[in-house]
Amino acid sequence: MHRSILVVALATVLLAGCSRPATSESGRAAGPAATDLASGTRAVATIAEAFLSPMTPDDNIDSPASWQTPDGKVWLIATAKATDKLVVYDGSTGAHLRDVGSTGTALGQFDRPNGIAVVDDLLWIVERDNRRVQVLSLPEFRPLAVFGERELRKPYGLWVDKRSDGYTLYVTDSWVDGEDAEGNDILPPLAELDKRVRQYHVSREGDAISAQLAASIGDTSEAGALRVVESIWGDPKNDRLLIAEEDETYANEFKVYTLAGRFTGATFGRDVFKAQAEGVTLRTCGSEGWWITTEQGKGRSVFHLFDRHTLKPVGAFQGNTVANTDGIWSMQQPSARFPQGALYAVHDDQGVVAFDWQDIAGQLSLPLECGA
Repeated sequence: MHRSILVVALATVLLAGCSRPATSESGRAAGPAATDLASGTRAVATIAEAFLSPMTPDDNIDSPASWQTPDGKVWLIATAKATDKLVVYDGSTGAHLRDVGSTGTALGQFDRPNGIAVVDDLLWIVERDNRRVQVLSLPEFRPLAVFGERELRKPYGLWVDKRSDGYTLYVTDSWVDGEDAEGNDILPPLAELDKRVRQYHVSREGDAISAQLAASIGDTSEAGALRVVESIWGDPKNDRLLIAEEDETYANEFKVYTLAGRFTGATFGRDVFKAQAEGVTLRTCGSEGWWITTEQGKGRSVFHLFDRHTLKPVGAFQGNTVANTDGIWSMQQPSARFPQGALYAVHDDQGVVAFDWQDIAGQLSLPLECGA
């Protein structure tokens, strides 16, 4: 999180599409959130959180990622920025399981861990103040490698694309040129914003991890520039890289790049977000799916869904409690507690919540059964 303002309501459209809509407990199709005909905006649905983890204000929780253990349990792993560690929760109940790591620069230590992702049995963590990416092996949390110190200046978020020859990693790098007299960040000029995202090619041989800088990404035009960046996610099937623009003086929106790092000219969300654009992830549904994004309201977070292909609004919801959300994570694997998966979200820098995907799909009339 860089800055935040208060949240209000937003807009949406109904998705046409994948298969049959989800049904409510009564067996009838659940309808979409109501439309405010007077204002032309759609009201935000309210969905009860499946759980709320214990609150630990001292940790300053930032981002979550989940991993399913070989015996079918779910671990929800979150970064704790202030205490330089990882907090591990039970992904079915939210119960605290353990903490991992300590403050420092050695392997297995952290300094301001921020973005996090799990791919295969690898846990990827961005450390803002160590200016690096660290890779650990699950389930032991065994540190395997660190890289990026020579290029990264103030990294925040990441997305990992698994490929046949290894992994492609994208890391946002949101350094500033100091502060003005009022304490506001001074952003670099447009011409210097061509390295807002770093792309690495990563290979693995057993426990040996090697990473090579492949590209530096960032448009320097007024429309395509990445001024304040943190959250990032990709869609290889549509050659899209979505990057949240968090500079509220310019726009709260998502910019659409190609995976090769070219700005497509497309942006979306500016007419929907009333507070800072934050977390982003992709929930697939066969060849269809939905981008899930976060509007980071101090009083209440709102989660907006956009069509995977058209990027048009599909629906929006909030929880009973969750607010001031930084990172989110979509777990699509079925589990005993969440047969259709779950959406995990950070709550107010202190813990995490879960939403059952069946509840989200039912409220927003999205299909549970998806085609190939």
